[in-house]
Amino acid sequence: MPLVRPAAIMESHGCCSVKDADNTSETSMSMFGSDATCTSQSSSGELEYELDSQSRDMVGYDSDKMKLKLQELEKVLLDDNAANDDNQSMEIEGGLSDTTCYALHHDSMMESSSSDSIPSIISTPKELSFTTPKSLLFECAAAIQNGYCHEASQMIDVLRQRVSIQGEPSDRIAAYMVEALVARMATSGRGLYKALKCKSPPSSDRLSAMQVLFEACPCFRFGFMAANGAILETCRYETRVHIIDFDINQGSQYYTLLQTLAKTRGERPHLRLTGVDDPESVQRGVGGLNIIGERLVQHAKDLQLSFEFHAVAAETALVSPSMLGCQPGEALVVNFAFQLHHLPDESVSTTNLRDQLLRMVKSLRPKLVTLVEQDVNTNTSPFLLRFAEAYSYYSAVFASLDATLGRDNQDRINVEKHCLARDIINVVACEGEERIERYEVAGKWKARMSMAGFNPRPISGEVYVEIQKLIKQYSDRYKVKQETGTLHFGWEDKMLILSSAWT
Repeated sequence: MPLVRPAAIMESHGCCSVKDADNTSETSMSMFGSDATCTSQSSSGELEYELDSQSRDMVGYDSDKMKLKLQELEKVLLDDNAANDDNQSMEIEGGLSDTTCYALHHDSMMESSSSDSIPSIISTPKELSFTTPKSLLFECAAAIQNGYCHEASQMIDVLRQRVSIQGEPSDRIAAYMVEALVARMATSGRGLYKALKCKSPPSSDRLSAMQVLFEACPCFRFGFMAANGAILETCRYETRVHIIDFDINQGSQYYTLLQTLAKTRGERPHLRLTGVDDPESVQRGVGGLNIIGERLVQHAKDLQLSFEFHAVAAETALVSPSMLGCQPGEALVVNFAFQLHHLPDESVSTTNLRDQLLRMVKSLRPKLVTLVEQDVNTNTSPFLLRFAEAYSYYSAVFASLDATLGRDNQDRINVEKHCLARDIINVVACEGEERIERYEVAGKWKARMSMAGFNPRPISGEVYVEIQKLIKQYSDRYKVKQETGTLHFGWEDKMLILSSAWT
């Protein structure tokens, strides 16, 4: 494959290269400007992108037009209700005009005094057709990293013709990774996440999809089970137990917990559950925290359990001990299930909300803290490494769904579109505070919990054995292993979810 000279690229195409917002090394990030919107699904079910003819005629950077395009992108790309339910793919109109790309390159250079001019090996159009989608994806990511806009666009055109969100797992993950790369090229990662408003409360479609994901991908379910096992052990000799959860989601973890508690012999404790969520989502009519609480109360009543629910309407980072209603004589349990990775840490801000929350929880003197998280590093890794980590991780997730749901199953399509695709786009396209899907590996969580003053409490052997039995009902390709008290759940050799307990 021919070597593309950076100077030639810079002369013929506008490109932008800035440092990774999360790293101070000489590794540089490439971020591009584009006029992009989303349209309805193509009949082929492929992900296709078209150049916006208006962007070709631009003679300068028009911030108003860019703002309008971002609003349109927000409305369709990541708005769960924007597309018709029959749509099974996303399309983004808008390409990279040379003038737009150059303008954002100029803006980014105002923030970074250095520019990466490391040459990259890029295939010719003829060679692209003989490259595997996976290889082409990584070559495209490298081109974006080094600022080769035109070459990256050529690769994306080829990829759109070769992958589909309705194909094999390898095709489906590739299709959404392409979406993520184009999103990174569409505008600077610094502003993308804010423009798309991904922090808005999830719609009913996304909530339903998340529920299906937790049920269809056993690794998520087993993570909840391991946490519940540790909680039930704590409840065994207590008369009053207070659980604080900073992200209940749709309450599926607690339906199972209540059912298991109801089958327990002997006297069962009074259980009080406090759920924390932002003020808007607490009151929403579909899937709101108050609605979830009412359902859990009714479920406990049907099971003849003593139970009460308390909703705290506050942003997680703003929660104070006085808001949680802790009472003397209660065994306090704090559950972090797929929540902590959303909080920025020291790599994003000196405030370090992640460790700040852990220290606040430690001050409550809980009897138990449970942690369930994705087992992958998308937090501090530079772009290319993060891209590789995301590809490896989500490839395993897509493959695992293939074992439980048919490829044409609408629930599966919804899960991939409303849950996985959104996370992939955030991991790949965004930087700084706009990237909130900041997962960490088990060792980093262990260090973080220890620094906050917590000590590990091994998940019991009984829970481990029970989960091993359940795994066999799904597929022998699902795996569980126990390391230093932490349970890891995965697909084949790729660990996906970790569950641990702390005191």
